[in-house]
Amino acid sequence: MKQFIQKAFLPIVIITSLLLSACAVSTNSSMVSTSEATTQSTASASTNEKPNENPPDGEKPEGKPPDGGKPSGNSPDGNQSDGSSSDASSYNFSGTYTVDGNSESQSGQTYTATATDQSAVYVINGGKLTLQNITITSSGDSSSSDASSFYGLNAGVLATSGSSIDLSDSNVTTTGDGANGVFATGEGSTITIADTTIDCSGQYAHAVMATQGGVLNVTNVDMNTAGASSGAIATDRGSGTINVTGGTVRTSGSGSPGIYSTGNITVSGTDIAANGSEAAVIEGSNSITLNDVTLTSSYDNFKGVMIYQSMSGDAEGSEGIFTMTGGSLSYTGTNGPLFYITNASAAINLNAVNITVASNILLKAATDRWGTEGSNGGNATLTADDQVLSGDFLADSISSLAVVLKNGSSLTGAINPDGAAQSAALTLDATSIWTVTADSHLTTLEDSAGISGTSISNVIGNGFTVTYDADANPSLGGLTYTLSGGGTLTPAQ
Repeated sequence: MKQFIQKAFLPIVIITSLLLSACAVSTNSSMVSTSEATTQSTASASTNEKPNENPPDGEKPEGKPPDGGKPSGNSPDGNQSDGSSSDASSYNFSGTYTVDGNSESQSGQTYTATATDQSAVYVINGGKLTLQNITITSSGDSSSSDASSFYGLNAGVLATSGSSIDLSDSNVTTTGDGANGVFATGEGSTITIADTTIDCSGQYAHAVMATQGGVLNVTNVDMNTAGASSGAIATDRGSGTINVTGGTVRTSGSGSPGIYSTGNITVSGTDIAANGSEAAVIEGSNSITLNDVTLTSSYDNFKGVMIYQSMSGDAEGSEGIFTMTGGSLSYTGTNGPLFYITNASAAINLNAVNITVASNILLKAATDRWGTEGSNGGNATLTADDQVLSGDFLADSISSLAVVLKNGSSLTGAINPDGAAQSAALTLDATSIWTVTADSHLTTLEDSAGISGTSISNVIGNGFTVTYDADANPSLGGLTYTLSGGGTLTPAQ
């Protein structure tokens, strides 16, 4: 609302006229502002591009706060900020069934929540609850998407303040916006879930979520989310730890990854598919570790896995770690990269993973809408161990990339083919091979086992030229080397 300052000594008639005019202007201005805000919010929710090739400019990954501001659209994690900055004490938490500080056990019961901000099961103050063969339903909306994502407001099942819940052989269904399925928040708060189904159909409704140091241990659980900004396995502000074994994960909403990490998430033997977003997203200095997982993203123009820093305050630092051993990683979109790094550094570790990339872009590091312009590129190191890779590595002028091939790994593709990268490095051991598919441009090459005289045996050139920075590679002596299969390694001009 605008403020109007009245000057003294003006005739009363003039003052009255000015006041009436100012009031009208203020009212009209307020109405226009509200209308514009509503239009922007609606557009962001419908676009929900978070991890699109271009992360929309909305929330976390759906929008892009170009200058470090919080994106105004939807984030890849499925959380959309409502602009609220209040803490948990500002909200009225309640549960249809509440356990406060004591220990209880229930079997064969049904708990239903219908009111705004109400959980079906709520355990607080160090309470302990064991639930078996339980039906849990929630239909109410949250009054704040931030409070839902940060503190678990309106979650179907909620454990806070050092409480614990053991849930098995049950069904959890939520239909409201901001209605997460199962939520653990606060140090010492732990939820164990086994042989259960979790279905969430509203917006900003994750299947399982941990924040503020909460812990979730999930075994043989089938998780499904259908709304926008509803990543299935997710952490948010204050970090959290989630361990998942077995089960399935399906997300269909825009900006709803299978996994969204602002903490530490480990998944083993789970089948995960995201149909409207990236398969997995890491924000800040956090991690995702996958063992024998099937991870798939099929939405065109997005990315397979995104590592970034939104500057929203949801995650500290900017060094994400993605580690995958065994299993399969598939991105069937035809335009985006398998890995996308922006406004962050990334360590990507792959060991014996079956990889499919329809776009033929394995990794791209580039500036986007988050961070400070000019210093918001990506810095990526991909280490391949006993790994087969096929596709290109790309980076823009403020981004860098490094590729490490070891223990019988192979890469078929180009590295920095357009020469745009700030730097591009390749390291090969004696057992690994790079098959070049287009002219490439390296800053540094470490390949002591493959170089003999002026020939290189473990780089198959196919007639292409690979350049290197002579100043950054004194051991290469500024010489031109012959590549196996034709082609040369030569100093950049």
